This record gives sequence, C-alpha cells and structure tokens, in this order.
Amino acid sequence: MQDLEQAIRERAYHLWVVDGCQDGNAEAHWLTAQREVLASSLGSLGNVRASAAPGAPKKVARKKANNASAPSRR
Repeated sequence: MQDLEQAIRERAYHLWVVDGCQDGNAEAHWLTAQREVLASSLGSLGNVRASAAPGAPKKVARKKANNASAPSRR
C-alpha cells in the first residue's frame, strides 16, 4: 500500500511541476495522480486471464436460429 501512495505522490509532484509549480492546486494534482495511477494499476490486472477450475462446465456457443425456421413477427 505504501508503494501505491508513493507512486501517487510522485505523479502529483510531476503534475505540479508541469503546472508551473503554482500553489493552490495540490488537491487537484493529487486526485488526478490518484486516478492515473489506479487506472494504470487496474488496467494491468485486467490483462490477466483466469483459467477454468478443473471440472467446471465449459461455455457452449449457441447456434443462431435459422431465419427460415423461425416464425416471423409482424
């Protein structure tokens, strides 16, 4: 957790520097940094694929109904 806070702190500092080191925007810089760091962290977690547990049912693809055999709706 400390690494996450440090990453946010460093990103907020860089945003402050880019903003011209002006005082008064610390909260905005922190929230922007927090959003960016968390999105980056969660985005990397989204790339992980979980394998199915042994014995778990497999998903079966459904066939599309043939239009000729389906009753028409009007």
